[in-house]
Amino acid sequence: YRLAAEQGFADAQNNLGLMYYEGQGVPQDDKTAVKWYRLAAEQGDAFAQYNLGLMYDEGKGVPQDYKTAVKWYRLAAEQGHADAQFNLGVMYEKGQGVPQDYKTAAKWFRLAAKQGFAPAQSNLGLMYRNGHGVPQDYKTAVKWYRLAAEQGHADAQFNLGVMYEKGQGVPQDDKTAVKWFRLAAKQGFAPAQSNLGLMYRNGHGVPQDYK
Repeated sequence: YRLAAEQGFADAQNNLGLMYYEGQGVPQDDKTAVKWYRLAAEQGDAFAQYNLGLMYDEGKGVPQDYKTAVKWYRLAAEQGHADAQFNLGVMYEKGQGVPQDYKTAAKWFRLAAKQGFAPAQSNLGLMYRNGHGVPQDYKTAVKWYRLAAEQGHADAQFNLGVMYEKGQGVPQDDKTAVKWFRLAAKQGFAPAQSNLGLMYRNGHGVPQDYK
């Protein structure tokens, strides 16, 4: 990686940055990771642009700087990098480095969601459920939750369970709610564990069982 990186090969520069970031084959060193990410990012490498954005987002190897994180996320997102599209959506959703803008957040979540990126599918479902940046639409929320839930995304499994429990966007169905709560609960997702306990306590979708 180093021999190629020193010749300006962007993919190698990004991968060398990853080795320093993860401490694989070299001592872990965020600053050196940033150095190599930057060299690749400035050549237009989307993976390096995303990685550099993440370093600024989290303040690793550089001072935390949301505006600069947004800059690099955007460059990668515009090249179709799903992780960057998702993170850029989060920045707009939270108003970090940019003015809060739910419509723009939903735009970036949708682009990543259409690539099958489960966290973006889950977040897009939440936007439709709450009517943030899009018209409130429970059926569409369920659609996106389901796509993420079927990939094993615990938040989406929990939220899909809530939709079945409340009959929002789907017919009310405690047994199906329990199914999704259980899948998320097995991943250690505390809200799902709590809701599953409540279902057993009240005998909703499962036999009542206080133990």
